[in-house]
Amino acid sequence: MTKAILVETTGIRRVAVIGAGTMGSGIAAQFANAGVAVDLIDLHGGESGSEAAETGLARQIKTGGFMVPEAASLVQTGNTRDHLSRLTDADWIIEAVAESIEIKRDLFAVIAPYIGPTAILSSNTSTLSWHALSADLDDDLKDRFAITHFFNPPRRMQLVELVTAAESSALAERLRPALQIVLGKTVIECRDTPGFLANRLGCFWMAVAALEAQRLNLTVEEADAVHQSLGLPATGVFGLFDLVGIDLVPKVWGSLMNALPPEDALQRFDITKNTAFSTLVERGAFGRKTGGGFYRKGEDDAREAVDLRTMDYRPLEQIVPLPSRDPKAIVDIAGPFGEYARSVLGHVVAYAAKHSPEVTRDPAAVDLAMELGYGWKKGPFALAAEIGPAALASQALPRGLQIPPGRPHAGKSFEGFSSILDLPVLAQNNFATLHDMADGVACFRMHSKLNTFDPAVFDLLEETLERAGKDYSALVIANEDPRAFSAGADLGFFTRMIDAPDGTDRIGAYGRRGQGLFVRMMRLPVPVVAAVHGFALGGGCEFQMHSDVVVAHAEASIGLPEAGVGLVPGWGGCTRLYARAFAADPSASAVDLALKVFDPLFSGKVSSSAAEAKTLGLLRPTDMIAMHRGYLSQAAKEKALSLVTDYAPAVPKQFPVSGAEGYDAILEHAETLGALTDTDRAIAAKLAHILTGGQRRATAASEAEFMELEVETLAQLVTWPPSRARIEHMLATGKRLNN
Repeated sequence: MTKAILVETTGIRRVAVIGAGTMGSGIAAQFANAGVAVDLIDLHGGESGSEAAETGLARQIKTGGFMVPEAASLVQTGNTRDHLSRLTDADWIIEAVAESIEIKRDLFAVIAPYIGPTAILSSNTSTLSWHALSADLDDDLKDRFAITHFFNPPRRMQLVELVTAAESSALAERLRPALQIVLGKTVIECRDTPGFLANRLGCFWMAVAALEAQRLNLTVEEADAVHQSLGLPATGVFGLFDLVGIDLVPKVWGSLMNALPPEDALQRFDITKNTAFSTLVERGAFGRKTGGGFYRKGEDDAREAVDLRTMDYRPLEQIVPLPSRDPKAIVDIAGPFGEYARSVLGHVVAYAAKHSPEVTRDPAAVDLAMELGYGWKKGPFALAAEIGPAALASQALPRGLQIPPGRPHAGKSFEGFSSILDLPVLAQNNFATLHDMADGVACFRMHSKLNTFDPAVFDLLEETLERAGKDYSALVIANEDPRAFSAGADLGFFTRMIDAPDGTDRIGAYGRRGQGLFVRMMRLPVPVVAAVHGFALGGGCEFQMHSDVVVAHAEASIGLPEAGVGLVPGWGGCTRLYARAFAADPSASAVDLALKVFDPLFSGKVSSSAAEAKTLGLLRPTDMIAMHRGYLSQAAKEKALSLVTDYAPAVPKQFPVSGAEGYDAILEHAETLGALTDTDRAIAAKLAHILTGGQRRATAASEAEFMELEVETLAQLVTWPPSRARIEHMLATGKRLNN
């Protein structure tokens, strides 16, 4: 497992996690994902002595805590009786045991003698205070003690709340880059107050939302529909209770209310004594973990919901669609829906505005906490700014209350990473921009829908390539789209070209233009580095494959899924995969090379991480991985600059090809991959045709010959009725058609 970039700069070389439950084992897995060695330690027990830790490790392997299975090899299990001496080698010890002040303090007393003189000690807690936890630590260790509150699951949830002693800014300065760079987290520094920030506000919102729905006689479906339309969050509030577990209400909400003063507004929204919640807890209907809570599956798997008046289950009601993505339109609705939206948002905004100064130094953290911790598309201050305070319920939002501005969604980010959007512009059109990154580096940024390849994108790419070596000495490809590096070619654009009188010729020209520009980029006299994040699919995957180096976000989803829509890669995807397979094993037979490349192309598998993309050949072993999305463009620039001196582009190559022998081997192999349709067999034959050099008698083929086979095959398939059916089905449903 290759270390993610910049791990070394943080001084975090080895970590110990004590407590191998869901959170502890998940935290350990995320360190391993970054290439950091971890000791995962729990109580002594079982035949091996470390059964609890081994169980935690197995849980993460099963549930996807590791980005690739190989990462698990970096986790060494142990127990508190036999292996505490390992702590002396750790740069950071994270405690993740039961949420009990006594248990945690007792553990600190046991492990303190083993903690190195410069090592950090932190506690993963959501309810206990820094002062209470650190009360018995000596002054030296207290200076190195922090709360690092991770959210579950640690791999997927970006937010970490950080609490240190008020005077320990040096510790915060050590931990912030470690959390960002090593683990890829967004860090919110909180004051030592009950529930910190996200859970303080999130628990308040959920309590208000649940009780106000009952006061206004809304059903659970109606309340959730209002929340979904407001963008907070996709589950709705009752769906979120089912997700987190209704059994946590007495413990989490009860603990928070006990820690808050009587005058705190949460005390007026006590869901621990609410009949709906107490009834479900008594029934053992805790939500998804028990198969039912506010929602469940009834007979014939039909979804049912609880009637909040009778507490009986009934069939799910269909809700008249509400205005989506327009919060102001929703709060303006006459009747209970609008009143509900105004009341919930008014209470939450008022609570956040009143208490944010006591829980965090930065008001922008409020929006960030709700967006990352609770799935809100926009935080409460951003929503208040968009809707207007006057539109919210006056009884919930007192007159004269000062509401901080919403968190900006563009420009310089919350965490200090520079935004490409702030860079000077060298050239642009409606779908792409060339920026000046300074130091002789330019950045090509697409901004079409999902960064698909509109012809105007090619126009600016062509101009960009012409400037190479004159207006810049290195090129970065990056963008700020939250979802995609590039989703490739727009299928809708494809169908429009197909329907044109000269459709076949236009498709061929479009394919050859893309191929030509990508190859030209690969042969530039300057280095090209792609900063890949989100989806890099089809043509987007092929685009990054023609760069010299890729800096990929750890969670990037990369793939060539063309076979699923009845097509084949036409911009060099087959060629680049074949070239990489040959480079990895030059002595392999041409038949074996073709078979190796066929599988990822025919399956269309999209990687679940950058590490998995390396195993598929979609990234090279030498490509770099960044755990934090915000660092990509900066890292790509640094890498590009490092390549400038003595740079020489890759030269065209020839590869061995297997002809008819390989073609037959691929078709025989395809039949072993499961039940195939006639269309599947046809696509397999087309891929085999490309990967075997067109079944010619020649024993070698050039890159140019491979790429010509790609574009010829693509042009044939786009007008083939079964492929057209797959394309139209994907456009209509978002799903693959198995025709």
